[in-house]
Amino acid sequence: MDFIWYILAGVGVGLAVGITGVGGGSLMTPLLLMFGFPPHIAIGTDLLYAGIAKCTGVVMHAKRGNVNWRIMGAMAAGSLPASLLTVWALSNFEHPEHYQHLLTSTLGVMLIITAAVIIFRKRLSGLFKPNMTEKDGTAAIFVCGLVLGVFVTLTSVGAGALGTAMMMLLFPAMQARNVVGTDLAHAVPLTLVAGLGHVLLGNVDYNLLAGLLIGSIPAIYIGTKAASFVPNKVLQPILATALASFGVKYLFF
Repeated sequence: MDFIWYILAGVGVGLAVGITGVGGGSLMTPLLLMFGFPPHIAIGTDLLYAGIAKCTGVVMHAKRGNVNWRIMGAMAAGSLPASLLTVWALSNFEHPEHYQHLLTSTLGVMLIITAAVIIFRKRLSGLFKPNMTEKDGTAAIFVCGLVLGVFVTLTSVGAGALGTAMMMLLFPAMQARNVVGTDLAHAVPLTLVAGLGHVLLGNVDYNLLAGLLIGSIPAIYIGTKAASFVPNKVLQPILATALASFGVKYLFF
């Protein structure tokens, strides 16, 4: 019976991701915590799930020429080593229970930031117009990658929503499809590296992982097709409010 619930969780998150474009990590991890999974299992399993589930999307965007590989490479050059260092730091704790509070507190911060990005992303993009060369922008996105590598590994949140926001702010002339494709191309290796790191830490539930993949992969496709029929302007604020609420809960309680 538990496996059925895992599949349904994958369906629910997959539909939400397909319809709204909100990153799966920001939705899935709080849901798994509600199911009673300890933070390290919820985060580790969700990272590996995200890396596997997003692979097809990267192939599709790459075939359509939507990936800026230079920007993606600069982000990955920062995020992947940062992720590995974060996994190494966690491995120095004697038991996962010793870093549970770090995971939940950081998760709270990332959920609140993600909710703010969902609501104010267009406004921020309009206000912030950096006057920098492409070389400067590449250096800045490398630093952003360092930050994402640490926080995504600790929380499974941010590879999608925050990565997209960073590129929109640093490269305002970049077309939306290229922002999405490049961010997705970066998110897959980052979540896979972080997820495999959590595998080494023993933080992945494979039965849960299988259920989530079975439910979410077809649901993401259905949600994408249904997106044009659903009032996205209504759903995104609702999701942002829910994420902010979870963020406050995990940060302060």
